[in-house]
Amino acid sequence: METELATWHFVVAGLAFALFGVLAHVGRAVFNVFPDKLSDMPAVNILVSNDYSWGDHLWGVEFDDAGYYRLDSLKNLRLYVGSCVLGGLAAMLFIDGAGQAIAALIDAGIGGFVDLFWQRIADLTA
Repeated sequence: METELATWHFVVAGLAFALFGVLAHVGRAVFNVFPDKLSDMPAVNILVSNDYSWGDHLWGVEFDDAGYYRLDSLKNLRLYVGSCVLGGLAAMLFIDGAGQAIAALIDAGIGGFVDLFWQRIADLTA
């Protein structure tokens, strides 16, 4: 069955991509064992640290005094959420079949939740 790509699919996908951005932000902050930023010189950090990159330097990612990625930084959260949403929506628009595949996943997920809801209602009334 052919799934038609609609505007609301982009809205739902954007919300899902934003949730992925929040999870990526929390994951980088919580599960990082070693500090990202080891010195005040970006070239040293990029060469020595595995998690510090030119993007961190150019976008101005915030780190605490010990060099760890800051969980409580709204700028860091905004950068992760924005990049995930823009990247995901760009992939839906510019990669052939990606938009249709994501729309089919959204439709299947919503259909599954609706079926589960009616099954629970039927179980309650039986």
